[in-house]
Amino acid sequence: MQNFSVIDLFIKLLGTKSVTPDDGGLLDFIQDYLLGFEAIRVDKNGVKNLFLTKKFSDGEHLCFAGHVDVVPGGDGWNSDPFIPKIKDGKIYARGAQDMKSGVAAFVQALKDLKEFNGRVSLLLTSDEEGDAFYGTKIVLEELKVKNLLPDYAIVAEPTCEKVFGDAIKIGRRGSNNGVIKLFGKQGHAAYPSKAVNVVNLIAPILPKIAGHNLDNGDEFFEPSQFVITDIRAGMEVTNVTPGLLKLMFNVRNSTATTPEDIENFVNENFKDLDYEFEFKPSAKPFMTNPNSKVVKQLQKAIKEVCKIDTKLSTAGGTSDARFFGEYGIDTVEFGVINDTIHAPNERTSIKEVEELYIVFKRVLKEF
Repeated sequence: MQNFSVIDLFIKLLGTKSVTPDDGGLLDFIQDYLLGFEAIRVDKNGVKNLFLTKKFSDGEHLCFAGHVDVVPGGDGWNSDPFIPKIKDGKIYARGAQDMKSGVAAFVQALKDLKEFNGRVSLLLTSDEEGDAFYGTKIVLEELKVKNLLPDYAIVAEPTCEKVFGDAIKIGRRGSNNGVIKLFGKQGHAAYPSKAVNVVNLIAPILPKIAGHNLDNGDEFFEPSQFVITDIRAGMEVTNVTPGLLKLMFNVRNSTATTPEDIENFVNENFKDLDYEFEFKPSAKPFMTNPNSKVVKQLQKAIKEVCKIDTKLSTAGGTSDARFFGEYGIDTVEFGVINDTIHAPNERTSIKEVEELYIVFKRVLKEF
């Protein structure tokens, strides 16, 4: 198969429509493109997953990971979101930042690789932007069975904030969702003594829970805050007091706060009331030691290519990096600037993609 430049490969990926969970045939293409790699396919419930690996010698195992699926194009574009457009040194298309730039960079770096001290691999899924039930998670389960879990992982999510190279992520907060239903007794507004108004019940509780920090945070994590996302009660009339109130919340937790801590916090504050509580932790927090080999090597490569000291971050939402973290794999994330992800006219610069490719090549060379 033809050997592309990293930009030609990038344009090929962008020109293939692959809205979650459709991979658009990209996993087959990449498998054919990286000849000489052992392939493991783990496809389930319409989700396609590819793991490619190559052992060069005895040594540590470094895995590059990412996703080929993208969110829908949506409205507000100045051009077709699935026909790449180049203008003023930037490439416009859905997935330009999140994250076909990262996929192109590490696939081409692996294509060019001639030697490595150990084993390299890549893991790609078509279900990162969706529920992620049958994506990276089940591939890692399969790799554990086959004794192929990596020692280190680099997930090429877009991490930079203002300047390419300014941030890598060495961890992520967890995410926990909850719904509280508070019960009272509906009644006539003219006879409040005959009703139990749920708004009155929750009024003294709100100052104790809204925006409350469950921990103090640390050098890398912000405090785990109890964030109320919705409260509703009543019938939108002025003469009926509500007998049911529904409150929804989310907690992005650091490693200092557990799901059990969150449940205990809710139960302690509502213990004297009639309520129901539904709670769903959806992602666990993880943190890679800043002195880990993969962190240091990536920082060094960024410094050499970008002439910048990159900061270590745990900001942002969740990503598939969390699944690696659950296995104790030292995992970092690094990619292009993330200022237009999921937005109309999503774009990244040619220069960023070329430099990302060079950074990954240097990591592979010196690892």
